[in-house]
Parts: sequence; C-alpha cells; structure tokens
Amino acid sequence: MKKIAILGCENSHANAFLNFIKENEEFKDIDVVGVYSDEKAAADALNEKYGVPVLSDYADAVGKIDGLIITARHGDNHYKYAKPYIESGIPMFIDKPITVTEKDAVEFMRDLKDRGIRISGGSSLKQDAFVRQLKQEALDKVGGATLSGYVRAPYQSENAYGGFFFYSQHMVEMVCEIFGRFPRTVTAKQNGNQIHVLFHYEEYDCIGLLCDKNNFYYAARMAEKSANSATVTFSDWYYREFSEFCALLSGGEQQTSYEEFISPVFIMNAIVRSLESGKEEPVREIEI
Repeated sequence: MKKIAILGCENSHANAFLNFIKENEEFKDIDVVGVYSDEKAAADALNEKYGVPVLSDYADAVGKIDGLIITARHGDNHYKYAKPYIESGIPMFIDKPITVTEKDAVEFMRDLKDRGIRISGGSSLKQDAFVRQLKQEALDKVGGATLSGYVRAPYQSENAYGGFFFYSQHMVEMVCEIFGRFPRTVTAKQNGNQIHVLFHYEEYDCIGLLCDKNNFYYAARMAEKSANSATVTFSDWYYREFSEFCALLSGGEQQTSYEEFISPVFIMNAIVRSLESGKEEPVREIEI
C-alpha cells in the first residue's frame, strides 16, 4: 500500500481524489492516513463521508506517508504545509496557486529540488484534452506558425484565499500550456469586472480574459492558415492529475521542470504589477 495524506482539504480536489480511491480499482493500493484543514469542518466532513482520519496538525503525518497532497485554497499555506515533509523526500501534489509571492515560490522549489522531490499539480485546466490538443498543434505548427491566441477563464475579485491569486492561475496556466511557459512581458487592464491581459511572446501576443465569478472556460489558437477554438468543459481533469501524482508514487518521472511549475506565480505577479502601474510589465526571470 502507498500511504498518503491530504492537507488543506477545503476544495473539490480532496473529494474527487477520495472518490477515486474508494471507487476505482486502479487506485486500490492508495491508503489515506489522514486529512487536515485549517477549516476543521472541511476535514470533519471528509471523515464523515469517507471514514478518513482527521489530523490534529498538518505535520502529524511526517514519517508515516509515501506521498503528500496539498490542496489548500490559500496559496500561502502550500509551502508552509510542505516544509515538515521535505526532509523525507516524498513526492508531492501541489494545487494552484503554487504560492502567492515569487520569493516563496523560488524558496519552495529550491527546497524541493535540493531533496530531489518530484512534484505534480498546478491548475487542473492544463490537463484538459482540448488545451493539450492546442498545445500539440502549436508545437507541430498546424496551419502554419502561431499568430495569436485567446483564453477565457474565471477569477474571483474578492475572497478570503489570496484575492486575485486564488483563481487566476487557471487562465494563466492554460496560456502557458498552449503557448509557452515564459512570456516576456504582460499588459493588463481592468474594465468593469473584467480583466484583459496581453501576454507578449517573442513573435506574437496572446489575449487573456478574466471574468469575475463567471465559470466559463474557452481557448483558441490562431495560425497563419487556420484557427481552432472551443469551449473548455469539465471532463476528466481530476482523474488525469491524480493519475499523474500516483505515477510519481510508483517512481514515475516529474513531467515539468521546477521553473515551469512556478512560472504562473511569476506571471500572476506581473499581471498585478501591470494593473497597478497601467504599463507593460516584465515577467521576472526565475532562478532556482
């Protein structure tokens, strides 16, 4: 059996993962030794529904598990929850936003890299089949070179989980997955409740639209001789990301570099700076 713990279980990922373990024969060798949340009612609800033990502290499973899932809603909790487990070298799933600050993101990844800890997670939208299709079309230059792109996703202007950073990684990571992890600069402007972002790459720009509390996802790629676009609808995102984490438990390879993994944190911070300055802002270089 592979033993895991789930920390920060306030969101739907914890329920989805526990359902997979309970109902899917593929994951029958996964044993959840405990769940924890600063919002105790969330952990108690999982105990009642799935019978999983509730940890009294987020460090209580140190030395007792083979892998760690961190799904806290507030990105500031992710590095904090991970710290007690880093010395053990176990693989980790880290939900979005990876962190809120660039400083925490770099320090987090340095600690993980130094211990050789393999990671997965981020926004589940990068797991979407159509997003991956557009990524492959861009790599294969289907219809010619990419000229532009358009991605729409929700954000939440007001929440108790880090404000802008809580939900905006979904849009940012869709852009990163399709068009590249490292745009040079961004220009952002708010009009009403909507935020428009121009992602400036070396040879083209992409447009991002963040809509406040409007749960609609859309993606498009414009090429020289063709265009492809579609509504992005919820399908098997949770299954794909949980399967990726389980592969790490079995010794599988990490799918993205540490720099790629935290790239959305740097882009989100650049967007915030642009909203505040009214100017084009650089996406700072990542040095791990």
